[in-house]
Amino acid sequence: MSKISVAVLGATGPIGQRFVQMLEGHPYFEIEGLYASERSEGKRFGDTVKIRGHEFSEDILEQKIKVMDVAHISKSARIAFSGIPSDLAGPTESELAVKGVAVFTNAGSHRMDKRVPILIPEINPEHAESIRHQETYGGGGYIVTNANCSSTGIAMPLFALDRKFGLDEVFVSTYQALSGAGYPGVPSLDAVGNVIPFVDKEEEKMEIELAKILGGYSADGFRPASFKVIANCARVPVVDGHLESLSLKLRSSPSPEEIASVLSGFRSEPQSLKLPSAPEVPIIVRKEKDRPQPVYDALAGSPERAKGMATTVGRIREGNGFYKMFALSHNTLRGGAGGSVLNAELFKAKGLL
Repeated sequence: MSKISVAVLGATGPIGQRFVQMLEGHPYFEIEGLYASERSEGKRFGDTVKIRGHEFSEDILEQKIKVMDVAHISKSARIAFSGIPSDLAGPTESELAVKGVAVFTNAGSHRMDKRVPILIPEINPEHAESIRHQETYGGGGYIVTNANCSSTGIAMPLFALDRKFGLDEVFVSTYQALSGAGYPGVPSLDAVGNVIPFVDKEEEKMEIELAKILGGYSADGFRPASFKVIANCARVPVVDGHLESLSLKLRSSPSPEEIASVLSGFRSEPQSLKLPSAPEVPIIVRKEKDRPQPVYDALAGSPERAKGMATTVGRIREGNGFYKMFALSHNTLRGGAGGSVLNAELFKAKGLL
């Protein structure tokens, strides 16, 4: 079976390089080209690598960076995986969709567009149908976004608990890794030994995006979820892995043990389809009193291709009418490039490519 040709946009940035990591040796997809801005044109990919913890093959390291050219990409690739900044992503992704390219993007430019899904395959695979109502769909092009990295980490636990017990209110505080700010990110003198209680536009994104992700979809459009989300976001001196504190008001009264059982037993469409990047256990519940922690749990998930694709939950407890817990996910894998690659895998399984 021939593989689907794909382009990686923003290949010199950390999300673009996570795309390359996730696509290297992929059973469905083959990298046609690595693209970035004019200042990177002709550079060897290996000379631009910024991410840690992955050893790229020599063939990938020797690939040359190409300048982004919509006309060229549309002729040579069926899919564009976009890791470019939001200000550039908006018009570039729209042009690619017009030219018949399926765009799977990490950028936030189109997340709140009327017919564009914010897709997390374990939660809202039916939202994939929204692409059929995009104006460019007839020509083969469309846009699919993944969720904001901090929304991704809590979306699966919230979905599982809402489905079983009913959610009324969600209070979340985030402790977000430095890699979420891109490269070079937060200056070291601001970050080391410090906590910065502000991540630009993050709280607003979480509150509106989670409502769209966890809501419904019909031909009339997206219907937001009924429960409220209230977010506080901070940047902490951690390289990878967003830790998030949750306080939940539920409509029923399960025990903490029942909550743990529902979360650890959660499975969905990507697991039944055995998608290559889907974690076998999407929500891992830790029983230790001091977990999850980024240093131990950011790369949770199996098999090997799904490392960093699971959400880890721990310290599940009850008090004063609320249920409290911590959740952790890898912000540039599950919350970034890996989320978009999993979205594309779902689309292939559904025959939408």
